[in-house]
Formats: sequence, C-alpha cells, structure tokens
Amino acid sequence: MSVDTASVLIIVNNWGIEETEMTRPLRELAADGARVTLAATTLDPCETVRHDRYPGETVVPDRLLADVRVEDYDLLVVPGGTCNVDRLRINPEALRLARDFAADGKPIAAVCHGPWLLVNAGLLPGKTLTACRYIKADLENAGGAYVDEPVHVCDAAGWTLITSRKPDDLDDFLDAIRQAL
Repeated sequence: MSVDTASVLIIVNNWGIEETEMTRPLRELAADGARVTLAATTLDPCETVRHDRYPGETVVPDRLLADVRVEDYDLLVVPGGTCNVDRLRINPEALRLARDFAADGKPIAAVCHGPWLLVNAGLLPGKTLTACRYIKADLENAGGAYVDEPVHVCDAAGWTLITSRKPDDLDDFLDAIRQAL
C-alpha cells in the first residue's frame, strides 16, 4: 500500500475541532492521492476552532459516523479540539470505529486531545504515546505510557498507533502517517 492508493477516515464531532488538526490531514493526504473521507456525528457542517476558542473554518462532512465501516479504510485519523474529542469519546459509533480499527490491526493516528477517544475505547494498555500535556494523567490511568515527543509511533498490541502533541507538530504527524501508509 502507498499513500496514493490508501483510504483514510477522519472522524469528528460536528463542532469544536481544532482547525488545522482536521484540515491539514484532510487536504494534504488527499493532495498525496489518498481517498480521504470526513465522517461526523451529523451531516451538518463541521465547525472548527483555533486554539479551542476562536472560530475557524467550516467543512461539510462526507458521511455519518454510523455509516462508515472499518473494512473500507486503511487508516483512522482522530483530530483534537477539546470539545470535539470530549463529545466524540462518548459517541458509540466513534468508539466502535476505534475498536474495530485496532481489532483489524489497522493504524490509528490521533493528535492533541484525540487520544482521549482511545482512553474510553479501552485501547491504551501496553501502548506508548504522546498527546497534549493536559490529558497525560488520563492516558496513564488508562494504561498508556506517556512520552513528550512531537510524534510517537507505537506498534505494540498488534496495531500501529501514531500520536502527536499539538498543531505545531503536524509536519511530523503527517510524515508518520505517510510512512504508515
């Protein structure tokens, strides 16, 4: 597989998504030739934010979370944004997708608050990862080992987890996604 033949799924709540953590993977992986699908809780436009408080770009999702299946994708991306992931991590469809990707041995890439979804999905025992420093205790309490690095790739437990801390680390995050594909 390579980026130009890959199918990538990005999952979000419809508001509170950190703008560049969604738009850069969406656009850059598509520009690389990947088929990228943005799935959200509803088909209403997704309202992004900058730094969790300033209005950002609005993007129309392609599909509903309930309508996507792991079999159709090669990699899952979970952008951050505090409010986005706080809602996403209790969404049964988002939890199902995260668990299904891990069970099928497919990579999951999560940035900033994105790993919060994996806490609730019960996927962190045995994994080493990074994220924004505000959720370090949550990750460790869920069985993950936290490292403070721009990007970290962990292949433990039969699936690849790619994590990053913040928007400033997106170059490294996207490079690691490209490598995984």
